[in-house]
Amino acid sequence: MYRFSIGSQEWILRFSPHIEIEPEIKQAIVSTILQLGSELQTYSHGESFVIINDYVGIIVFNVEKLPSFMLTVSNIVSEENWYIQNNLTLKKYKQ
Repeated sequence: MYRFSIGSQEWILRFSPHIEIEPEIKQAIVSTILQLGSELQTYSHGESFVIINDYVGIIVFNVEKLPSFMLTVSNIVSEENWYIQNNLTLKKYKQ
């Protein structure tokens, strides 16, 4: 669990118990979130959003604002597990 401030709001960042990642990856996620800055405050309680990080993959965040401001990393999807659908055809995602 990590604590950080954006403006006057104190936030908590936590990781879902089923996610096992190294401390340096957790720190990379914290750094990524801090780049959102005040935009984080625009999300409502119960909303989710994703960030695509070149190093980590797709990071899924859930926003809670009651009883406190909390972000939960609910999932991380590495690039080898990405797919893209185009005209009813599903293919592995390639950059």
